[in-house]
Parts: sequence; C-alpha cells; structure tokens
Amino acid sequence: MIDQVTGAGALPFAVQLKALLDQEARYQPKLSGLRVIESAQDNGLRMTVKLRDFQVRELLSLTRFFGFCAETFSLAVNLLDRFLAVVKIQPKHLSCVGLCCFYIAVKTSEEEKNVPLASDLIRISQNRFTVHDMMRMEKIVLEKLYWKVKAPTALHFLRFFHSCIQEKVDTESKRILNIERLEAQLKACHCSFTFTKMKPSLLALSLLALEIEDRHECEPVPALKEALDGLQESLSVKSGDLVCVRELVAKCLAEYATTKCLKPNGQRLRWMISGRTARQLKHSYYKIAHLPTIPEYAC
Repeated sequence: MIDQVTGAGALPFAVQLKALLDQEARYQPKLSGLRVIESAQDNGLRMTVKLRDFQVRELLSLTRFFGFCAETFSLAVNLLDRFLAVVKIQPKHLSCVGLCCFYIAVKTSEEEKNVPLASDLIRISQNRFTVHDMMRMEKIVLEKLYWKVKAPTALHFLRFFHSCIQEKVDTESKRILNIERLEAQLKACHCSFTFTKMKPSLLALSLLALEIEDRHECEPVPALKEALDGLQESLSVKSGDLVCVRELVAKCLAEYATTKCLKPNGQRLRWMISGRTARQLKHSYYKIAHLPTIPEYAC
C-alpha cells in the first residue's frame, strides 16, 4: 500500500504509517553503493556526486517540459539512486540510465495517453543513443531493481504527513502549510546527493519541521507544533536527528535560492527541438513552465 486515503472510510493513521514504513527500507538505495559514489574522484571514469546531481536536474527539466506530476519526478529519482547504488556504471552511460528511470516512472505514474514515445524522449533530451539502446537499458534497470518500481518516496510521506496535520488543526492554521510550496522544496532537495542516504520519512518530516519553525517565528501556532511532535513520536525520530536533517534542508534551500545553484534548464530543451519533431509532438508538449523560485512568506 502506497496511496494514502484520508477522511471518512480511511484506514487508521497507525495502520497506513506502518504499511509505508515497512516498505520504506526495502526501497532505499544501498548505503555501501552511495558511499562509493561519494568517494569517487572526478576523473571522467567513475560516477560522482556531481554527475548524479546534474542528471537529476536534467530529469526535473524533462518533468517540467512535459508537465508531468511530482510523483513521476520523485519516483524517477528513487529509481536512479537505487540503480546507481548497485551498479557501477561509466559516466558515458548515465544519460541513458537516467532517461530509462524517467521513462519507467512516467509509465508508472502518468496516464497512458500522456506517455510520450521513447524516440521523442531521446530527441528532446538531446541524447544520441537509439530506442533499442534505451529499451535494452530499461530491461537492465528493472532486472537490477528486481522489478520493484512502486516505491514509497519522500513525496508520499510528505503528502501523508501534511494531510494528517491538516486534520488536527483549525482552518486558519491549515493555510500556513502550503503543500505546493513544500513539494517545490522537496524537488530542490532531490537535486542534492546529500539526501539520498536519508530515509524518505525523515526528509519529509524535516521539511515540515523547517516550514513550521519558520512560520512559528513570525506567528506562533501551537497546534502545528503539537501535530508535528505527534508525528515525530510516531516515527520514533530523535530530536537531534530531526534538527540535523532540518538544518541540512535549510542549507540546501538557501543554496537553491542563490544564483550559484545550477537549476534545471528548460529553455535548452525548448530551442533544440527540430521542426520535424515539433510537427509530430502533441500540443501539450509545448506547455513549457519555467522553474519558479520557491515562494516565500512575508512575516
């Protein structure tokens, strides 16, 4: 069970949470593999943190270009990180692996009518491999991940926790936690290798903790803090761990907001499409939304 249901007829919170947590560990990237990437030198021969982050930003560009949902991007990142943690690929194969993970996520999360052709994905992402190469790599990715695709991502936990908090606070407090803003922050965190080694549930909780803390400084809302403390207790998360990850999230978002941060480049995708491809693309492919800055609240 991954999809959460709230309101009348929903399973109890504890039951849904246990189901998610039981799956969480089985869909995490292997720490040993992540450490190999983290320690690799940038010599063009091995996968590095920089290359991984660049590839994730490329996937975010594609997500926005096609107008795909947040679930597609989060799942694609999960698949990519899990694969990179078990297979030592050469950097020259990374774009093919990344696009395959993205395509698997698209076919899993999007409506069938919105799934593009593999050839269109290759052309729009400006890659040089063939559809045959991509299909062969897709099979390798699925086999290495034992066909375990529908993973409980940080986005699942974020939405679940957000809905649980919303049920416990009054109408005025509900307006404070904006799920669109939180999801935008999560996308920024996905673009940083730092969070690959963390449990999705802890990352989601930390995003909420940071948001509630920031809002609490402007206008104290005890109900939100109380609901967050209840979630922390249910997850058995130590206060020190939560503070540590919350600070890492704050640092990541601060870097994302600066011009030094390499943000996804959807404009590059737009101008490199040939006339022939443009005539063949669906109308929805032209709906290119620029990556917005994460909205800020004024105290």
